[in-house]
Amino acid sequence: MTELERRAQGWTLFATVLVSTSFPVVGMIAHGMDSAVMTFLRFSLAAFLFGPIVAWRVGLPLPSLKDLARYGTVSAFMVGFFWAMFEALRYTSPLNTATIFTLTPLFAAVVSAFLLKERLKKRSMAALGLGLVGAIWVIYRGNFTDLLGMAWNKGDTIFLLGTCSMALYGPLVKYLHRGEPMARMSFWVLTIGAFWMLLIAFPNLQATPWLDVPFNIYLGIGYLAVFTTVITFFIFHWSSTIVGPTKVLSYTYLNPPLVLVIGLVLGEAAPPTLTYPGLVLVMGAMVVLQITATKKA
Repeated sequence: MTELERRAQGWTLFATVLVSTSFPVVGMIAHGMDSAVMTFLRFSLAAFLFGPIVAWRVGLPLPSLKDLARYGTVSAFMVGFFWAMFEALRYTSPLNTATIFTLTPLFAAVVSAFLLKERLKKRSMAALGLGLVGAIWVIYRGNFTDLLGMAWNKGDTIFLLGTCSMALYGPLVKYLHRGEPMARMSFWVLTIGAFWMLLIAFPNLQATPWLDVPFNIYLGIGYLAVFTTVITFFIFHWSSTIVGPTKVLSYTYLNPPLVLVIGLVLGEAAPPTLTYPGLVLVMGAMVVLQITATKKA
């Protein structure tokens, strides 16, 4: 591994930690404001901060109507994911959502097989299966009685739908990309996403008591917009060009153990002991994907 690849791996790990912090942060602020309003603010702030950077780096000409249609399609699925995160964490835990999020590579692989005609290597398929088993194990805390009885809460269902939306988002970006700089495409996706959320949140915008909203809610939204939206995009995009998207994607499997550690640091109770084998399986999936990305199956 070259020095540049080691740096890329290190920055990807840093970005993964940032993404992991979004689950408990959203969990802490989810009840402070309507979920659609919060998603609108997050997208708007991220686009506002991202725009000048994109204009400086690659230019920002106005898109054509066809381009707007492409960006609007992609942004609809991204909006679905982030709204689902805010809404789901009203009913479920950050650990559950982080674990369900590990299903994204599996769902994305299925979508890519149909949309992009991509085929997975055998080792990658094994890793995705391992990640699925680990995710289910953690969600049910190793309680197979609950699994057989389908003890699945409302928040888990909402976030599972959001995860499916995110799984469609990734392949659609590749399918609808027409050669423009990825940063430019991402800016318009964010901007149109803010517009979609404005339409959804508009009735609640007027009803929101802006001056009565606690400052920590605004602080949390700002953190999500800057650190887990703008910064992580730059890191993941750059790292993908150095070590490849498969290795970058494999870091998704670190989210459950990272969220668990963050929760313990914040004073949350430790999950049942039977949860930990599932976390080991999820991390094992990441290791397999890392090896598969380096060696040919």
